[in-house]
Amino acid sequence: MREPRLDVVPPWALAVSAMFSVQLASALAVPMIGEIGAPGTAWLRLALGAVVFVLVQRPPLGLLRRTDVPVVVALGIATGVMTVAFMEALDRIPLGMAVAVEFLGPLTVAAVRSPHRRALVWPALALVGVVLMTEPWRGQVDVAGLGFAALAGGGWGGYILLTQRIGDRFTGIGSLSMTVPIAALTVAVVGVPKAAAHLTPALLAEAAVLALLMPVLPFVLELLALRRMTHTAFGTLMALEPAIGLVWGAVLLDQTPSVGQLVGITVVVLAGAAAQRGGRRTSAEAALTDVQPV
Repeated sequence: MREPRLDVVPPWALAVSAMFSVQLASALAVPMIGEIGAPGTAWLRLALGAVVFVLVQRPPLGLLRRTDVPVVVALGIATGVMTVAFMEALDRIPLGMAVAVEFLGPLTVAAVRSPHRRALVWPALALVGVVLMTEPWRGQVDVAGLGFAALAGGGWGGYILLTQRIGDRFTGIGSLSMTVPIAALTVAVVGVPKAAAHLTPALLAEAAVLALLMPVLPFVLELLALRRMTHTAFGTLMALEPAIGLVWGAVLLDQTPSVGQLVGITVVVLAGAAAQRGGRRTSAEAALTDVQPV
Protein backbone atom coordinates (compact mmCIF):
# COMPACT_ATOMS: atom_id res chain seq x y z
CA MET A 1 0.00 0.00 0.00
CA ARG A 2 1.33 3.39 -0.96
CA GLU A 3 1.83 5.89 1.83
CA PRO A 4 -0.34 9.04 1.67
CA ARG A 5 1.41 12.04 0.16
CA LEU A 6 1.13 15.11 2.36
CA ASP A 7 2.65 17.24 -0.38
CA VAL A 8 -0.65 17.15 -2.27
CA VAL A 9 -2.35 18.92 0.66
CA PRO A 10 -2.32 22.72 0.18
CA PRO A 11 0.16 24.31 2.60
CA TRP A 12 -2.52 26.72 3.88
CA ALA A 13 -4.66 23.72 4.89
CA LEU A 14 -1.78 22.29 6.91
CA ALA A 15 -1.30 25.63 8.67
CA VAL A 16 -5.01 26.03 9.49
CA SER A 17 -5.21 22.46 10.83
CA ALA A 18 -2.23 23.22 13.06
CA MET A 19 -3.99 26.32 14.39
CA PHE A 20 -7.12 24.39 15.32
CA SER A 21 -5.00 21.86 17.20
CA VAL A 22 -2.98 24.56 19.00
CA GLN A 23 -6.01 26.49 20.20
CA LEU A 24 -7.91 23.36 21.25
CA ALA A 25 -4.90 22.38 23.35
CA SER A 26 -4.74 25.90 24.80
CA ALA A 27 -8.39 25.83 25.86
CA LEU A 28 -8.03 22.36 27.38
CA ALA A 29 -4.86 23.42 29.22
CA VAL A 30 -6.61 26.13 31.28
CA PRO A 31 -7.79 23.73 34.05
CA MET A 32 -4.29 22.24 34.31
CA ILE A 33 -2.79 25.73 34.61
CA GLY A 34 -5.07 26.30 37.59
CA GLU A 35 -3.79 23.09 39.15
CA ILE A 36 -0.02 23.16 38.58
CA GLY A 37 0.62 26.64 37.22
CA ALA A 38 1.60 27.91 33.79
CA PRO A 39 5.30 26.87 33.94
CA GLY A 40 4.41 23.35 35.10
CA THR A 41 1.83 22.93 32.35
CA ALA A 42 4.21 24.24 29.68
CA TRP A 43 7.02 21.95 30.83
CA LEU A 44 4.84 18.82 30.96
CA ARG A 45 3.52 19.42 27.45
CA LEU A 46 6.95 20.06 26.00
CA ALA A 47 8.62 17.22 27.89
CA LEU A 48 6.06 14.63 26.81
CA GLY A 49 6.07 16.03 23.29
CA ALA A 50 9.86 15.68 23.23
CA VAL A 51 9.55 12.03 24.28
CA VAL A 52 7.18 11.39 21.37
CA PHE A 53 9.45 13.04 18.81
CA VAL A 54 12.56 11.23 20.05
CA LEU A 55 10.77 7.87 20.02
CA VAL A 56 9.46 8.43 16.50
CA GLN A 57 12.80 9.62 15.12
CA ARG A 58 16.19 9.66 16.76
CA PRO A 59 17.74 13.15 16.78
CA PRO A 60 20.13 13.38 13.79
CA LEU A 61 22.97 14.87 15.82
CA GLY A 62 25.61 13.26 13.61
CA LEU A 63 24.31 15.18 10.59
CA LEU A 64 24.50 18.59 12.22
CA ARG A 65 26.88 21.08 10.69
CA ARG A 66 28.54 23.67 12.88
CA THR A 67 26.38 26.40 11.37
CA ASP A 68 23.22 24.43 12.23
CA VAL A 69 23.86 24.33 15.96
CA PRO A 70 23.00 27.99 16.78
CA VAL A 71 19.80 27.75 14.72
CA VAL A 72 18.67 24.52 16.42
CA VAL A 73 19.40 25.88 19.90
CA ALA A 74 17.74 29.23 19.14
CA LEU A 75 14.64 27.51 17.78
CA GLY A 76 14.42 25.33 20.88
CA ILE A 77 14.72 28.34 23.18
CA ALA A 78 12.19 30.35 21.14
CA THR A 79 9.76 27.43 21.34
CA GLY A 80 10.18 27.17 25.10
CA VAL A 81 9.74 30.90 25.67
CA MET A 82 6.71 31.02 23.39
CA THR A 83 5.05 28.12 25.22
CA VAL A 84 5.60 29.19 28.84
CA ALA A 85 4.82 32.86 28.12
CA PHE A 86 1.56 31.95 26.43
CA MET A 87 0.57 29.69 29.34
CA GLU A 88 1.25 32.60 31.70
CA ALA A 89 -0.95 34.83 29.53
CA LEU A 90 -3.77 32.26 29.58
CA ASP A 91 -3.64 32.33 33.37
CA ARG A 92 -4.51 36.05 33.28
CA ILE A 93 -6.52 36.97 30.18
CA PRO A 94 -9.09 35.25 27.90
CA LEU A 95 -7.83 32.87 25.24
CA GLY A 96 -8.97 34.98 22.27
CA MET A 97 -7.31 38.10 23.64
CA ALA A 98 -4.08 36.24 24.42
CA VAL A 99 -3.85 34.89 20.88
CA ALA A 100 -4.73 38.29 19.39
CA VAL A 101 -1.82 39.96 21.17
CA GLU A 102 0.50 37.01 20.49
CA PHE A 103 -0.30 37.39 16.81
CA LEU A 104 1.71 40.60 16.73
CA GLY A 105 4.82 38.39 16.47
CA PRO A 106 3.97 36.73 13.14
CA LEU A 107 2.35 39.99 12.04
CA THR A 108 5.75 41.67 12.39
CA VAL A 109 7.39 38.82 10.47
CA ALA A 110 4.87 39.24 7.67
CA ALA A 111 5.37 43.00 7.47
CA VAL A 112 9.17 43.03 7.65
CA ARG A 113 9.87 40.07 5.37
CA SER A 114 7.47 40.92 2.55
CA PRO A 115 9.23 41.70 -0.77
CA HIS A 116 6.19 43.65 -1.98
CA ARG A 117 4.93 46.83 -0.39
CA ARG A 118 1.34 46.06 -1.28
CA ALA A 119 1.52 43.02 1.01
CA LEU A 120 1.76 45.41 3.98
CA VAL A 121 -1.94 46.20 3.48
CA TRP A 122 -2.94 42.82 4.91
CA PRO A 123 -0.88 42.97 8.14
CA ALA A 124 -2.18 46.51 8.64
CA LEU A 125 -5.76 45.30 8.23
CA ALA A 126 -5.11 42.38 10.55
CA LEU A 127 -3.71 44.79 13.15
CA VAL A 128 -7.00 46.68 13.11
CA GLY A 129 -8.74 43.40 13.86
CA VAL A 130 -6.34 42.64 16.69
CA VAL A 131 -7.09 46.03 18.29
CA LEU A 132 -10.83 45.39 18.00
CA MET A 133 -10.41 42.02 19.67
CA THR A 134 -8.34 43.28 22.60
CA GLU A 135 -10.70 46.26 23.21
CA PRO A 136 -8.14 48.47 25.00
CA TRP A 137 -10.68 51.29 25.33
CA ARG A 138 -12.60 49.37 28.02
CA GLY A 139 -9.89 50.31 30.52
CA GLN A 140 -9.77 46.94 32.33
CA VAL A 141 -6.38 45.82 31.08
CA ASP A 142 -4.31 43.09 32.69
CA VAL A 143 -0.84 44.48 31.95
CA ALA A 144 0.99 41.33 33.03
CA GLY A 145 -1.26 39.12 30.91
CA LEU A 146 -0.79 41.31 27.85
CA GLY A 147 2.96 41.46 28.51
CA PHE A 148 3.25 37.67 28.60
CA ALA A 149 1.17 37.42 25.42
CA ALA A 150 3.48 39.94 23.72
CA LEU A 151 6.52 37.93 24.88
CA ALA A 152 4.90 34.81 23.43
CA GLY A 153 4.43 36.75 20.20
CA GLY A 154 8.14 37.50 20.07
CA GLY A 155 8.86 33.81 20.52
CA TRP A 156 6.29 32.97 17.84
CA GLY A 157 7.89 35.35 15.36
CA GLY A 158 11.31 33.83 15.99
CA TYR A 159 9.82 30.35 15.77
CA ILE A 160 8.41 31.06 12.29
CA LEU A 161 11.71 32.36 10.92
CA LEU A 162 13.85 29.66 12.48
CA THR A 163 11.47 26.79 11.67
CA GLN A 164 11.53 27.55 7.98
CA ARG A 165 15.31 27.82 8.02
CA ILE A 166 15.90 24.54 9.85
CA GLY A 167 13.05 22.87 7.97
CA ASP A 168 14.87 23.61 4.73
CA ARG A 169 17.98 21.87 6.08
CA PHE A 170 16.33 18.64 7.19
CA THR A 171 13.51 16.46 5.93
CA GLY A 172 11.08 14.53 8.08
CA ILE A 173 10.76 15.45 11.78
CA GLY A 174 14.46 15.17 12.57
CA SER A 175 14.69 18.85 13.44
CA LEU A 176 11.76 18.59 15.85
CA SER A 177 13.38 15.68 17.66
CA MET A 178 16.24 18.08 18.43
CA THR A 179 14.46 21.38 19.08
CA VAL A 180 11.52 20.24 21.23
CA PRO A 181 13.81 18.59 23.83
CA ILE A 182 15.77 21.86 23.97
CA ALA A 183 12.49 23.71 24.51
CA ALA A 184 11.59 21.33 27.35
CA LEU A 185 14.99 21.88 28.96
CA THR A 186 14.56 25.65 28.61
CA VAL A 187 11.27 25.56 30.51
CA ALA A 188 12.39 22.90 33.01
CA VAL A 189 14.07 25.49 35.25
CA VAL A 190 10.73 27.07 36.11
CA GLY A 191 8.42 24.18 35.23
CA VAL A 192 9.80 21.22 37.16
CA PRO A 193 9.47 22.84 40.63
CA LYS A 194 5.82 23.66 39.86
CA ALA A 195 4.85 20.27 38.43
CA ALA A 196 6.95 17.84 40.50
CA ALA A 197 4.69 17.79 43.55
CA HIS A 198 1.54 17.21 41.50
CA LEU A 199 2.58 14.36 39.21
CA THR A 200 0.00 11.56 39.15
CA PRO A 201 -0.89 8.96 36.47
CA ALA A 202 -4.08 10.87 35.70
CA LEU A 203 -2.24 14.18 35.31
CA LEU A 204 0.41 12.58 33.10
CA ALA A 205 -2.28 11.03 30.90
CA GLU A 206 -3.99 14.41 30.55
CA ALA A 207 -0.68 16.08 29.76
CA ALA A 208 0.08 13.41 27.15
CA VAL A 209 -3.15 14.21 25.30
CA LEU A 210 -2.34 17.92 25.42
CA ALA A 211 1.19 17.20 24.17
CA LEU A 212 -0.20 15.41 21.12
CA LEU A 213 -2.44 18.38 20.37
CA MET A 214 0.44 20.77 21.09
CA PRO A 215 3.37 20.52 20.28
CA VAL A 216 3.38 17.21 18.35
CA LEU A 217 0.64 17.57 15.72
CA PRO A 218 0.83 21.33 15.01
CA PHE A 219 4.63 21.47 14.96
CA VAL A 220 4.73 18.73 12.33
CA LEU A 221 2.01 20.41 10.26
CA GLU A 222 3.65 23.84 10.55
CA LEU A 223 7.05 22.44 9.57
CA LEU A 224 5.51 20.91 6.44
CA ALA A 225 3.62 24.12 5.65
CA LEU A 226 6.67 26.37 6.09
CA ARG A 227 8.61 24.31 3.55
CA ARG A 228 6.14 25.39 0.86
CA MET A 229 5.10 28.88 1.96
CA THR A 230 6.76 32.27 2.22
CA HIS A 231 7.35 33.90 5.61
CA THR A 232 4.81 36.57 4.64
CA ALA A 233 2.04 34.17 3.66
CA PHE A 234 2.51 31.91 6.69
CA GLY A 235 2.89 34.77 9.13
CA THR A 236 -0.20 36.61 7.93
CA LEU A 237 -2.27 33.44 7.62
CA MET A 238 -1.72 33.14 11.35
CA ALA A 239 -4.20 36.03 11.57
CA LEU A 240 -6.82 33.29 11.65
CA GLU A 241 -5.50 32.07 14.99
CA PRO A 242 -7.09 34.79 17.19
CA ALA A 243 -10.45 33.95 15.65
CA ILE A 244 -9.97 30.24 16.28
CA GLY A 245 -8.84 30.95 19.84
CA LEU A 246 -11.87 33.15 20.46
CA VAL A 247 -14.20 30.40 19.20
CA TRP A 248 -12.59 27.70 21.37
CA GLY A 249 -12.68 30.09 24.32
CA ALA A 250 -16.40 30.65 23.83
CA VAL A 251 -17.20 26.96 23.33
CA LEU A 252 -15.01 25.39 26.00
CA LEU A 253 -14.29 28.18 28.51
CA ASP A 254 -17.51 30.22 28.36
CA GLN A 255 -15.55 33.32 27.31
CA THR A 256 -18.30 35.03 25.31
CA PRO A 257 -16.95 37.54 22.77
CA SER A 258 -18.38 41.04 22.51
CA VAL A 259 -19.71 42.59 19.31
CA GLY A 260 -16.41 44.45 18.84
CA GLN A 261 -14.47 41.19 19.14
CA LEU A 262 -16.73 39.53 16.56
CA VAL A 263 -16.03 42.42 14.19
CA GLY A 264 -12.33 41.94 14.90
CA ILE A 265 -12.61 38.25 14.02
CA THR A 266 -14.11 39.13 10.65
CA VAL A 267 -11.35 41.63 9.93
CA VAL A 268 -8.46 39.30 10.75
CA VAL A 269 -10.01 36.36 8.90
CA LEU A 270 -10.38 38.45 5.75
CA ALA A 271 -6.81 39.71 6.08
CA GLY A 272 -5.47 36.20 6.61
CA ALA A 273 -7.40 34.73 3.69
CA ALA A 274 -6.24 37.51 1.35
CA ALA A 275 -2.62 37.26 2.46
CA GLN A 276 -2.25 33.53 1.78
CA ARG A 277 -3.07 33.96 -1.91
CA GLY A 278 0.11 33.50 -3.90
CA GLY A 279 2.01 32.52 -0.79
CA ARG A 280 3.35 29.20 -2.03
CA ARG A 281 7.12 29.10 -2.09
CA THR A 282 8.72 28.92 -5.52
CA SER A 283 10.93 26.01 -6.52
CA ALA A 284 13.98 28.21 -6.11
CA GLU A 285 12.93 29.34 -2.64
CA ALA A 286 12.14 25.83 -1.49
CA ALA A 287 15.24 24.23 -2.99
CA LEU A 288 17.39 22.70 -0.32
CA THR A 289 21.10 23.17 -0.24
CA ASP A 290 23.00 20.10 0.90
CA VAL A 291 19.84 18.54 2.32
CA GLN A 292 20.42 15.64 4.68
CA PRO A 293 17.60 13.08 4.93
CA VAL A 294 16.72 12.55 8.58
